[in-house]
Amino acid sequence: MTPPVAPPAAGTAPVTVTARCAGCGACLLTCPVHAIRPLGGALLVRAGLCTGCLECVEVCPVDAIEETTVETPGTPVGESTEEEP
Repeated sequence: MTPPVAPPAAGTAPVTVTARCAGCGACLLTCPVHAIRPLGGALLVRAGLCTGCLECVEVCPVDAIEETTVETPGTPVGESTEEEP
């Protein structure tokens, strides 16, 4: 069973560029809303623009972009938040 997750917290982008980034720029060219920008030698995902389409995750040749998720507060991992009928 997949642990319950909630959307990223307010102000957090749906994806994160990790230190594995090789700087190839494939994600920059792929992002349909131009949410990824270079910043000081790294790449920044602008939370206000990112739609969470995950196209950048698919195109990254070194798997350096990860989906950002947070566990639902108060829900033990592995337990469903849905009521049984």
